[in-house]
Amino acid sequence: MWNADNGNCLNVFSGHDAIVTCGDFTPDGKTICTGSEDATLRIWNPRSGESIHVVRGLTCLSLCSDSTLAITGSKDGSVHIVNITTGKVVSSCSSQTGSTDGNPESIECVLFAPNFPWAVFGGMDQNLTIWDLQNSSPRFICNHEEGVTCLAWLEASKFLATGCSDGIICIWNCLSGECIETFKGHEHAIQSLAVSSNLEFLVSVSIDST
Repeated sequence: MWNADNGNCLNVFSGHDAIVTCGDFTPDGKTICTGSEDATLRIWNPRSGESIHVVRGLTCLSLCSDSTLAITGSKDGSVHIVNITTGKVVSSCSSQTGSTDGNPESIECVLFAPNFPWAVFGGMDQNLTIWDLQNSSPRFICNHEEGVTCLAWLEASKFLATGCSDGIICIWNCLSGECIETFKGHEHAIQSLAVSSNLEFLVSVSIDST
């Protein structure tokens, strides 16, 4: 952890057994969550550097806006909602389909909805699932031609962009479950999506070097 003003290193967090692939402060700034290729989520005290809780088996994570919950995706196709304070799993759901050989496909991306009690997740089973957290059931399962690798909200919780392993971006109406537009330009898998602050532009990054 660094001081952004003077560049001083304030703390080093050690505990993962493999490359750390993602990390973020909770919105209230009181906790740090990190994910690693060792398939663990670690919850840290930023002042002491102590690892408070460990959740195992994840491939991706995201935090809710009120700093109370994290959502994690796993290689076995499961999604868990984790209480950040206790480190306990409070709810679980899973992809509704697997691979053609019957084995589960990994979840590659997860997000909470900003304004609705929903979670969204996508994976290599070629589906985007819009999950109702209150009823613990899927609102919609949105099919793709290839695996879903990344997500981005475009307008509060109404529209969602999905990036896919075939280089295609799909725009979904989350109120109806319909794909309203697709963008084609990349030749290979999309790694990341970002939306401009005025919501006019969507930026995509791919492993095809574009």
